[in-house]
Amino acid sequence: MTSPETITIRRPDDWHVHLRDGALLAGVAPHTARQFARAIVMPNLSPPMMDSAGVAAYRARIMAALPDDTSFTPLMTLYLTDHTDPDEVARGHADAVFVAAKLYPAHATTGSAHGVTDIARIMPVLARMEAIGMPLLIHGEVTDAHVDIFDREAVFIARTLEPLVKALPGLRVVFEHVTTAEAVQFVESAGPNVAATITPQHLHINRNAMLVGGIRPHAYCLPVAKREHHRLALRKAATSGSAQFFLGTDSAPHARHLKEAACGCAGIFNAPYALESYLAVFEEEGALDRFEGFASEHGPRFYRLPLNEGTVTLERAPVTVPEEIDVGGTVIVPFHAGETLGWRLRS
Repeated sequence: MTSPETITIRRPDDWHVHLRDGALLAGVAPHTARQFARAIVMPNLSPPMMDSAGVAAYRARIMAALPDDTSFTPLMTLYLTDHTDPDEVARGHADAVFVAAKLYPAHATTGSAHGVTDIARIMPVLARMEAIGMPLLIHGEVTDAHVDIFDREAVFIARTLEPLVKALPGLRVVFEHVTTAEAVQFVESAGPNVAATITPQHLHINRNAMLVGGIRPHAYCLPVAKREHHRLALRKAATSGSAQFFLGTDSAPHARHLKEAACGCAGIFNAPYALESYLAVFEEEGALDRFEGFASEHGPRFYRLPLNEGTVTLERAPVTVPEEIDVGGTVIVPFHAGETLGWRLRS
């Protein structure tokens, strides 16, 4: 069967992105806005976005950082803490300040020091979210020092996520950036109120990319890439056509010198070539006909938002990813640095 030379899809959305703040925000946000109509923006800044006023102010900074003619809508999220007020959550959601709330287990990842120490502490918040139909976005890892980092997602499912879904069956949950076969199995068995985002890096790399031939800090993110059988399970899920899986880059830029350090930061900057990266996977899996659903349809339907009206076109043409990108004076190494991808987003 001959593969097409161009693919046109409904304009996609990114359901998980870190846009940062200040000069870095101005440098990285246009890369997301160039490809996506909307994006779910993570709230783990310093300090984190823990109330409606802070979230609204951050949204205004995002819009101010983009060119005036940019057609892009940031979809904001609230950072949950042990002390989050259910009434504040309900008001902010009703006023469309934020569309979802993000649960970071305390100290699980970058910017999570103020996160939730015990999910029992926020059950009144989650019950209110269930009642108003507000999605909960979860970074699904335990943080116990004795649990191996490669097992933390699977342990979180058994210890926290399965009981939560049973206790609040009406709560709409997005299991963010899943990385394991166990996560795929959980989502597939959990019913229509549970969905998951999948990043491009977890479709392309396993943990060898970080550890073979030397420590490779630009392949380090959280959750970390796992064994090969987990990567294959993610590829199968992403390309399956299941409406429970959709695009979420988890693009997380850090300056090159902060990655290449004795204690390097977790995060992969994949925004500049995100669609090209995902499309390579769908072609390799013989699933080009399912790419539009994953990129443009499943996410909006889960969030109960309209599908985008415009389209984007990718053409079969080589595009070489630069070794580094200067974003507002900060040098960042992008995902696929130095590689040549087989598809190019048409301007």
